[in-house]
Amino acid sequence: MTDDTFLDHVAGRLATLPSVRAVALGGSRAQGTGTPDSDWDLAVYYRGAFDPAGLRALARALGWDGEVSGIGDWGGGVFNGGAWLTVDGRRVDVHYRDLDVVEHELAESRRGRFHWEPLMFHLAGIPSYLVVAELALNRVLRGSLPRPGYPEALREAAPRVWRGRAALTLQYAGAAYVPRGQVTEVAGAVATAALETAHAVLAARGEWVTNEKRLLERAGLRGVDAIVAGLRPDPGALARAVAEAERLFENAV
Repeated sequence: MTDDTFLDHVAGRLATLPSVRAVALGGSRAQGTGTPDSDWDLAVYYRGAFDPAGLRALARALGWDGEVSGIGDWGGGVFNGGAWLTVDGRRVDVHYRDLDVVEHELAESRRGRFHWEPLMFHLAGIPSYLVVAELALNRVLRGSLPRPGYPEALREAAPRVWRGRAALTLQYAGAAYVPRGQVTEVAGAVATAALETAHAVLAARGEWVTNEKRLLERAGLRGVDAIVAGLRPDPGALARAVAEAERLFENAV
């Protein structure tokens, strides 16, 4: 199958699942930054109860190999599960999106409100407005979904929250890890604070974020690499590195 035929085929099949109201293409392929090796990220937007057993049965019937998670198996919250599949030799990620949750977070973002959630593989975790960013950036393949702009209230509120988290992350590192010469812990804290700061920078610009893969580049914070690379198990050196990171992050715009 060509890519277009493949995408239409998979979206059409996913749209037949009970309670699914829309299917959208996300990730790098939706944003035009993908490569021939990029995964295909698809989101199924459902209303009410969604039973992953239906997706599991569909995948089995069509010969789609892979793993289908239950609701909440990816940690719960806004990113509440999905599947990793191979379809026609292509890697396909399916994400579950509860429309009630998505619409709630859209309304919250317009009031400048959000919450933080942990998510596997994400050093800084994710904001609940990630699902709003997906609405803004994803390509709808079946059904219809809103296409929000970046709320002004969120531009004002989110940077303060993210910069506050970054400052506390470095403060804790300075008090708990630096005196003990703990390089790995300091490295992790600096990396986490860098990504938290990057979230702040992008939010202030009104630019959506859906993952951390290019977050530091977009925020102009790739210079943190040199700080992390120079870490060594000496409290004085680690204190200087944390101070350097603080300066870098404070000047990031």
